[in-house]
Amino acid sequence: MSDGPAEPSTVPPTGPTPPGPVLPVGAPTTGAAPPGSMPPGAPAPWPAPAGGAEGEPRQRLHPLSPVLHGAKSLVVVIAGLSWSTLSRVGFGWFAAMVAVLALGATVLSVVSWYNTGYHVVGRELRVYEGLLWRRTRAIPLERLQAVEVVRPLLAQLTGLAELRLEVVGGGKTEAPLAYLGVADAARLRERLLALAGRVAQAPTPEHAGAAVLPGAAATAAAPGRPLHAVRNQSLLISQLLTPQAFLLPFGVAFVVVQFLTAGSWSFVAVASTLTAMAGVLLQPVRRVLDDWNFRLARDGGTLRVHNGLLETRAQTVPLARVQTVRATWPLLWRMKGWLRLRLEVAGYSVAEADDRNRPDRLLPVGDLPTARMIVAEVLPGVRLDALALSPPPTRTRWLHPLGRRAFGAGLFDEVFVTRSGRLTRQVVIVPYARIQSVRVVQGPIQRRLGLASVHADTAGGSGATAQDRDLAEAWALAADLTTKAHQARNST
Repeated sequence: MSDGPAEPSTVPPTGPTPPGPVLPVGAPTTGAAPPGSMPPGAPAPWPAPAGGAEGEPRQRLHPLSPVLHGAKSLVVVIAGLSWSTLSRVGFGWFAAMVAVLALGATVLSVVSWYNTGYHVVGRELRVYEGLLWRRTRAIPLERLQAVEVVRPLLAQLTGLAELRLEVVGGGKTEAPLAYLGVADAARLRERLLALAGRVAQAPTPEHAGAAVLPGAAATAAAPGRPLHAVRNQSLLISQLLTPQAFLLPFGVAFVVVQFLTAGSWSFVAVASTLTAMAGVLLQPVRRVLDDWNFRLARDGGTLRVHNGLLETRAQTVPLARVQTVRATWPLLWRMKGWLRLRLEVAGYSVAEADDRNRPDRLLPVGDLPTARMIVAEVLPGVRLDALALSPPPTRTRWLHPLGRRAFGAGLFDEVFVTRSGRLTRQVVIVPYARIQSVRVVQGPIQRRLGLASVHADTAGGSGATAQDRDLAEAWALAADLTTKAHQARNST
């Protein structure tokens, strides 16, 4: 998906808003647009507030937004009206009930669309919604971490997109604007990121002139310098090399044997068995759908991530907010030399029930040379294949009889690195400047053996842990981490 043309505006990328009116997203810089001159399908602007105190006029969402919201409500209505209702009232009355409820949901969606608007005031994005109970949300752009352009399946079919904002300290994704035209969403994203100081420059001319067609997000070139594109074939094979995929044939065989040997199955037994099988299969299928056509690019101080099949996503991850980089080698992937990379980014909500919108994907699947190149882009000077880590002392064999050397820790010039895991190996890399606190923890068995674990906590909430170090070494390691963290923060 292309980012679309850079929108001319009187708002500078940084600094306070100059006096005078500010043009809306996509408006020309000279003169007022004559009536009827807006492109077809563009969201209609609201009249400017009285006195012009708030600058640019408010913008409405795309006119097709109520249709998409109404379609979602229709699915919920049909799911809520069970088959038992159909058998009791008959098909005619059932269809009438669905039509009335769908019409009511559509009317409510239209009313909600009519009373929802947004505009940029100085260095704030304000979102207005509600009819009886009006609500105004003011989002300071200084706290804005990233803006995502998300396109669910219905939005792809209609050429629309949803804008989601991530704010520092937010408990959830802020102010989702659903839905905007793809070009309008791209322009608004670039403008908000520029005002927040998260982008260094406007889109390049070759991207500015690219046309965005409905459903073309999966094939459009990502802005910035391309780093890597994951082959979909590798993605499919990687999900077949998971415990869920290996257990699925046994589950199917169990169901077939039970069905052939049992005289009859109750509805509850059939439903519970199918639900259990779906739960086993859902995770690898969802990963394939989410990471389909995964592409990574570098654009100044940010990473651009594009992925998704049924729901496409365009995420912008500021490198300055990266807290940790995790490299994981699952057991079955090691026969092909594959691993995956994940990020921990400060400012992203961790209370979301669905964590698919979190920008933790850095490399869904790839080989070591690719991972080494990507890690060097995120953490300059760090070589993933040259991290010599020291194992815990020999007496930890009582705690780790089969895999003592699977654990390790090391201090390097710019980062603290730990290693853990027997079957699934994991390396965690934490820049010193991202360490918020250092803890030395001892359990009852560790006290008997003279061991302790050192935790380096980050703003993202996880950090890295050097497990089962000698007690004297643990305290020395904690002191070194504290000193290096202070020096790194003071030098930035």
